[in-house]
Amino acid sequence: QVQLVESGGGLVQAGGSLRLSCAASGRTFSMYAMAWFRRAPEKEREFVACIRWSSGWTSYADSVKGRFTISRDNAKNTVYLQMNSLKPEDTAVYYCAATGQWYSDCSYSYEYDYWGQGTQVTVSS
Repeated sequence: QVQLVESGGGLVQAGGSLRLSCAASGRTFSMYAMAWFRRAPEKEREFVACIRWSSGWTSYADSVKGRFTISRDNAKNTVYLQMNSLKPEDTAVYYCAATGQWYSDCSYSYEYDYWGQGTQVTVSS
């Protein structure tokens, strides 16, 4: 079993920056990938970014490319999402996810077995 604890959400102005953290604990030795998803009001959950744990390979949604960066700290079993140039449309609840299974892609929610509680990000205009 893996537990995910998120932090770093909050209220920021458009154009500002925010960094989200997700600390994993438990059976993390076989972790394959971790990801960030988000759910905006009245919309379905969407993929934001993911990272393969061993190789560091990353993937991003087109809407955040060039603005968001996903990274990992292996020693701390923690992933981060650095969000720059934030826009009001980035407002959503952001969820961290983890999986121990291998897939050719890491951008689909069905791949993930473990989820964090979610953290609110609000970007004001």
